[in-house]
Amino acid sequence: MVNAPSADGTAPWPEPEGTWHPIARDWYSSLALSGQSQFYEPSDVATARYLAEAMSRNLDAGARFSAQLFAAVNSAMTELLTTEGARRRVRIELERAPAEAETPAGVTAIADYRAALGS
Repeated sequence: MVNAPSADGTAPWPEPEGTWHPIARDWYSSLALSGQSQFYEPSDVATARYLAEAMSRNLDAGARFSAQLFAAVNSAMTELLTTEGARRRVRIELERAPAEAETPAGVTAIADYRAALGS
């Protein structure tokens, strides 16, 4: 049975395989947290899983590292818009919600003190 997209419209994101190379696991996990993943369809997630598997096999190959496989994986990663350069080429800009400015405790205390004095 295939899982349908969740109620918020995002595609289900399976956990990374425990057998993958750590770099492939990190890449796959980071992709799920990236802004562009909100636009991914289940086929995009399947592609990401396949790329992580290929990446893992290449990284585990040691001295037999394949430049051709690396180029193919890198090209497919670009298709998933995994880098800012790739997103800029298709004119997609991800915007992050502004973080609330936190005032250090000491500054707050001084501001409160000045306000109490009427300055």
